Amino acid sequence: MLNKSSSKVITISSGKGGVGKTNVVANLAVGFAMMGREVLVLDADIGLGNLDVLLGLAPRYNLGHLLRGEKTLDEVIIKGPKGINILPAASGVCELTDLNSEQKLRLISQIEMLGEGMDIMLIDTAAGISQNVLFFNMAAQEIIVVASSEPTSIIDAYALMKVLYLDHGEKRFRLLVNLVKDDDEGMEVYRNISMVATRYLNISIDYLGFIPFDKNLPKAVRKQRVLMELFPESCANKKFFDIARILDQLPPHEPKENVQFLWDTTLNIGGRLVENI
Repeated sequence: MLNKSSSKVITISSGKGGVGKTNVVANLAVGFAMMGREVLVLDADIGLGNLDVLLGLAPRYNLGHLLRGEKTLDEVIIKGPKGINILPAASGVCELTDLNSEQKLRLISQIEMLGEGMDIMLIDTAAGISQNVLFFNMAAQEIIVVASSEPTSIIDAYALMKVLYLDHGEKRFRLLVNLVKDDDEGMEVYRNISMVATRYLNISIDYLGFIPFDKNLPKAVRKQRVLMELFPESCANKKFFDIARILDQLPPHEPKENVQFLWDTTLNIGGRLVENI
């Protein structure tokens, strides 16, 4: 599926944990679904996934069963709010925190089996710069980095982009600033990151926008519901819809070389070259 020009594959990552990345993923997914899009969310925080917990779901199987060859994709995928499709991650499984070439091959092959039915695929990666995080970002058409106004978040967001650029040649990123009071604060975070990146890296960072801190968000988290469903009039909801519309209207990109490489590897040579990722 990653090489279907009609589909959008979007990773949502962060350099630092605690910036609300998974909440962003969940609400964007629901926003896309409310626009009539068929959505698949891959919880790619493979060893410590919590998207299902955030949504109050209790999956019988998870990505670990898929990667071990115990279950098929159809058996693992569950339905979430507004009919979004979720591929839940395993939690507390150390062996999956660094996928080997066989596991990468199996995952790519299984996702390909979804065919052309999905309009949007959102990949919720772990925080940081692990090999899993880099792998999933390399396989996406759009890379969204989520940051907050905390200095550590800003530094770590830049570090993630730096590693993806220097080690893997990624040059295009979109920055989403979360948990800020207004656009001025969001733009300040963007300027801080963009200024350093322009000076030291040959990359493009587009400001995707900001999500304001919303007092209803912690209430939704405690109730294990999506903000968009539980508090539809909340101030953050308009921003989630705005960002979903922006992403939906982006023209489909031709598959990146990395993406095509992954699929050629999977379909033609049995995964031998995935070792190089």
